[in-house]
Amino acid sequence: MSSSLRKDYLTKPIFGWAKGVLPTMSATEREALEAGDVWWDADLFTGNPDWDKLLKVAPATLTAEEQAFMTGPVDRLCEMLDDWKINWELRDLPPDVWDFIKREKFFGMIIPKAYGGLGFSPYAHSEVVRKISSRSVVAAVTVMVPNSLGPGELLMKFGTDEQRQRWLPRLADGSDIPCFGLTSPEAGSDAASMIDSGVICKGTFEGEEVLGLRLNWHKRYITLGPVATLIGLAFKAYDPDHLIGDQDELGITVALIPHDLAGVEIGRRHLPSMQVFQNGPNWG
Repeated sequence: MSSSLRKDYLTKPIFGWAKGVLPTMSATEREALEAGDVWWDADLFTGNPDWDKLLKVAPATLTAEEQAFMTGPVDRLCEMLDDWKINWELRDLPPDVWDFIKREKFFGMIIPKAYGGLGFSPYAHSEVVRKISSRSVVAAVTVMVPNSLGPGELLMKFGTDEQRQRWLPRLADGSDIPCFGLTSPEAGSDAASMIDSGVICKGTFEGEEVLGLRLNWHKRYITLGPVATLIGLAFKAYDPDHLIGDQDELGITVALIPHDLAGVEIGRRHLPSMQVFQNGPNWG
């Protein structure tokens, strides 16, 4: 009886009140929520997980090429890393380490070989970062970000052929260093709440009238931001004059912004967790 009373006169009214005051789910939030799926982890919520099902899954393995990279360039990189010198003397990776990372294509692990990358698996990427982090968190984060938060994967999935041909080889060999601008002072890393915007408009660029975006953004805590030459910028796009369609609000999208484009500002570095991997704000 007490359980029924609690449910009818306490729990149900509280849930009803909470449902009324919480904001409704936007289309973007719903799309993000429904984009993924569940694996064996769903069994954990049943209270009776099927352990045999988990044990039947074959463990991930490295290919011969990936293993050779682990015992070759990765080991050599680890030998070059002096964490005390990096964090307390240089406040950065040494120039020869930066050069080695670029030359050995650490920034291009997930980029296909057709574009000059290494074409490694997610497991290999994980193992490389794990091993480097045993020597230097700064070096590990520096290698990790272009292969996880950089624009490379977005270009592979959503870019045009022209964009892939132009940018992927340069990202693979370190000619361009990427960063991904999502986090902002107003919304943190909650993409649905960010106020950074891009308005579709006509204007003059390099002497020609073009259809483009007028961007307004402020990002912070952007890893590799202070040294990036190519910013993958997340923002909400708007088309108030209906120049490309009937919708006013087009949702969240990403643009590639060269760091030296007029109007781009790179701020002073942050020092997250007392680790000196390159991290800082940008705006424009």
